[in-house]
Amino acid sequence: MRELRFIQWLEDSAAGHGHASSGSATEIHLVGDIFDFWHEYRHAVPKGGVRLLGAIARIADTGLPIHYHVGNHDLWTYGYLEDELGVTVHRQPITREYDGLRCMIGHGDGLGPGDYSYKRIKKVFTTPLLQWAFRWVHPDLGITLATHLSRNSRANGGKEDITFESAENEWLWHHCREILKDEAIDCFFFGHRHLPLDLEVPHPSQNGVQARYINLGDWLHHFTCAKIEGGKAELLKLT
Repeated sequence: MRELRFIQWLEDSAAGHGHASSGSATEIHLVGDIFDFWHEYRHAVPKGGVRLLGAIARIADTGLPIHYHVGNHDLWTYGYLEDELGVTVHRQPITREYDGLRCMIGHGDGLGPGDYSYKRIKKVFTTPLLQWAFRWVHPDLGITLATHLSRNSRANGGKEDITFESAENEWLWHHCREILKDEAIDCFFFGHRHLPLDLEVPHPSQNGVQARYINLGDWLHHFTCAKIEGGKAELLKLT
């Protein structure tokens, strides 16, 4: 049912219905962790999500650009999403301008201070040698093991994902401040945190100037997204 609800969001965005009734999307960005685990073998991909994959392909086939920002749960993609679905895959945050609003968009894992254990693990997971070796593990064993580890990771860190204490305790908020020292950004869009947030980010060298950091939340509990319209960004909770 969650998958069907997400597909409805995609289709409404493309068609200009529901939350997009004031105008259909000109681009769609999916900011990662769409799948709890994803790994592309040479001739196989993980079972499940076929309705979602079909919906993405169908919308992309209409010419509407869809950008897929890989997350820490679905980073092992090697061309299948681009070739079969027609999406553009990003592994690092990108900068775009929409209606005069300069935006940085990405998943957000490993950015900002702290989280050093994950940063070390990510270096290991992104090494070509490990990725090559994992391909030789039979999918029934490899996917089962990886999914088990992924779910344990979320369970152990669950409270951190759903708790907001202050902007000062948000690593991505600090990352946004660092970016503003060198680059003019009006709004940052990230995922990874799995908690909907809309925080002001003071410009480090311009008094009174505020950027925004919007975390898009998740589709497990919050059912949130963001849209840019008329040069303004808005975080939406869908009912």
